[in-house]
Amino acid sequence: MRLEPVANPGLARSLGYPAVALGLTVVVASLLALAAKADPFATLGLILKGAAGSKFALLETLNRATPLIFTGLAVAVAFRAKLWNIGAEAQFYAGALVAVLLGTGALGFLPGFLLIPAMAGAAMLAGALMLLGPVMLKVRLGVDEVVTTLLLNFIMLLFISMLLEGPLKDPMGMGWPKSEPLDRAARLGRIVDGLRLHWGFGLALISAAVVWIIQARTTLGYEIRAVGQNPQAARFAGIPVNLVLVKTALLSGGLAALAGWSEVAGLKGNLTLDISPGFGYTGIIVAMLALLHPGGVVISAIFVAGIFVGADSMSRAAGVPTYIADILLATALLFMVLAILLTRFRVVRG
Repeated sequence: MRLEPVANPGLARSLGYPAVALGLTVVVASLLALAAKADPFATLGLILKGAAGSKFALLETLNRATPLIFTGLAVAVAFRAKLWNIGAEAQFYAGALVAVLLGTGALGFLPGFLLIPAMAGAAMLAGALMLLGPVMLKVRLGVDEVVTTLLLNFIMLLFISMLLEGPLKDPMGMGWPKSEPLDRAARLGRIVDGLRLHWGFGLALISAAVVWIIQARTTLGYEIRAVGQNPQAARFAGIPVNLVLVKTALLSGGLAALAGWSEVAGLKGNLTLDISPGFGYTGIIVAMLALLHPGGVVISAIFVAGIFVGADSMSRAAGVPTYIADILLATALLFMVLAILLTRFRVVRG
């Protein structure tokens, strides 16, 4: 048995295997529900209802999808150039930290319409610098960026913990390790009054459109694809491979940092150590499910967020553990990777 490349996969092949992958995911979800002694159809219905069964549920799903769109875009941009950014979690916290540093009075002299863009820009710069170190180690010394970016996640969490127990600790927080709340002028407004969905979601959609334009309509996008597909050929063609990797890293880190900034400025209002339940890592799943396409990232992020929000609702109603959501996402990713493989290659004997 061997794999043979498929030159031009047809529409049926391109859509058929992913559809089968989603179907198998539903089957696995049903089996998990049965294992938990619950009705599988009722369980799936509760997940759908909890994710999109009402205006409140749908907006909560979109709200949960907002940081996933940013981190998914960050991973998709980096992976397109074969730059394995596993440190979106650290870049997320860098953006969140900058939001607190600048949004609690440091830029209080700026009006709101200037303060918020200044915070977003500073957050992107912080996230970009977080990834600049690993990419420079990669291009100069050949250090594996998987290791450096992964370890930076733990370093950043420990650094945030130190700050929240020290200089950033809210004196009015009754001893809890959290920062002071952001000034009102530094907060993002709500899209719908009375509900939690904020304008960070709109910025996430704009970011996806900008990333698509960069990838599909600019020289940088062409260079990123060329470096990702064959860096030796790209270098032979005159493309500055190392410079392209640095530009890619700056863009990727900046996008991940926007996720942290939007969570603090749009939703939480202050910084805590558990502000991210793993948005940086989940962004990898989002990007892979989307096949690294910016538009697909938006759809994938909403899908993943819907599973999490729906699973929370389902757990309360049916008594099924919420861990089913983690298993579903892992299963969906594995099946989708296999579907991608079978789309691009066919299994032949001999």
